[in-house]
Amino acid sequence: MTPTVTPYRSGQREGRDGFLQLLHAEWTKFRTVRALVTGVVAAALMVVLIALLAGASSDQKGSPPVPVGPGGEPVTDSFYFVHQPMAGNGSITVSVSALRSSIPEGPGDLRPGTVPWAKAGLIIKESTRQGSPYAAVMVTGSHGVRMQDNYVNDTAGLPGPVSAASVRWLRLDRSGDAVTGYASADGTHWTTVGTVHVRGLGPTAQGGLFVASPPSVQGMGTRGSVSTAVFEDLRVQGGWAGGAWTGDQVGPESPSFAGYPQSTAGSFTGSDGDFTVTGAGDIAPAVRGTLPTGGTLKDLLTGTFAALIAVIVVGTLYITTEYRKNLIHVTLAASPRRSRVLMAKAIVLGVVTFVAGLAGAVVAAPAGERLARANGVYVFPVSSSTELRTALGTAALLATASILALAVGAIVRHGAGAITAVLVAIVLPCVLIANPFMPASVSDWLTRVTPAAAFAVQQTLVPYDQVTSIYTPYNGYYPLAPWAGLAVLAGYAVASLAVAAVLLRRRDA
Repeated sequence: MTPTVTPYRSGQREGRDGFLQLLHAEWTKFRTVRALVTGVVAAALMVVLIALLAGASSDQKGSPPVPVGPGGEPVTDSFYFVHQPMAGNGSITVSVSALRSSIPEGPGDLRPGTVPWAKAGLIIKESTRQGSPYAAVMVTGSHGVRMQDNYVNDTAGLPGPVSAASVRWLRLDRSGDAVTGYASADGTHWTTVGTVHVRGLGPTAQGGLFVASPPSVQGMGTRGSVSTAVFEDLRVQGGWAGGAWTGDQVGPESPSFAGYPQSTAGSFTGSDGDFTVTGAGDIAPAVRGTLPTGGTLKDLLTGTFAALIAVIVVGTLYITTEYRKNLIHVTLAASPRRSRVLMAKAIVLGVVTFVAGLAGAVVAAPAGERLARANGVYVFPVSSSTELRTALGTAALLATASILALAVGAIVRHGAGAITAVLVAIVLPCVLIANPFMPASVSDWLTRVTPAAAFAVQQTLVPYDQVTSIYTPYNGYYPLAPWAGLAVLAGYAVASLAVAAVLLRRRDA
């Protein structure tokens, strides 16, 4: 007679209370393994220590101050300004018949070229002080007529480049703090480009003609450019001072610091309403690459990379150690539903690494920033909500990566193999992105489809369409939004957990 074998049934309840007991058991197991606790603490310390090292090792004292716009944002405010005082309300009108740009090909060697965001037009500005509020209407090298104000705002007007055969007439009207920009192709029929309200212009502002020519992007760097515009039929109405016009370089007095190529400088010639103006620089929001110095919150959180390696090792060993010591069957016997064991491990590991990562980020960011600013490093400012998002995102990145490592460990069941696989998936793309010579298309692809996309959660810089720069992950500009990037890593973690749960039921029965 064949004996009847009664299958094992756990004495724990399978409901909510049973899962809570399982969580408690996994937490007890985690906190009693010194290597796991040490690894998580080390991850938090790495974030802090590397931030302090980054802040303390940078010495940029004596660097020129960065202009700040009306909204508190860093700006580029350097251009050639032909101006006179304007008291109260009034208007100014001019035609632009040429905008020619030159780009340096070598020391002292300029060649004609196209600078897409070269600007020439009319501007009303609170003063010649860098960062002061303004409104302007302008022609550009490749983007038609635009109206811009207070550095960050940009509105499109009539399309097409300017030339002797395609003249553009421009007009600015001021009424109180309202400034309206107009454009015309014939000087008779006018189109409103936009109306903006500029606070802080004051009772007497400075108004007139301006020319700016931002650096051109060449390969992985930029070179200064210079542009010349031809203005004709300049007319003013209202509270203008009258008399001679004054030409000034707004911004650095040194031509090289102002953005001029070697052996060039800003200037203007003409009278009786017809002027030729040469200028360089830009009037726009500052981005990475347009400032001589500048760091970001993400730079201070470089320690996340080292912490990531630590939590990957912790997450993998949390389960592969049980396979190596043949204790996995004891663990699985404690719960009749084996996927719950994996879920309990993921929750415990995720919560622990999240708390450790959050503690590290909360301490590292302000401490590193304080040291960096003390050493003359300009750190791009962020709002309190962005700083909070960066701290929470850093913690979530580390927690999600550790859960991915746990899942891969359950799949591979071998510590070294699992650690290698996860490091290749997350760390290798980061190493490739850190290469400044990596093509932008490759970097963008890596930060869209690989787990390294999660580092987008630390980005704090904003790209601007009206500023030509090198917007790549290397410079802190990611193709995905912060939480969308983290979702890519989360997708890998969830998929790996699902595979691990299936294998756990089938293979380790």
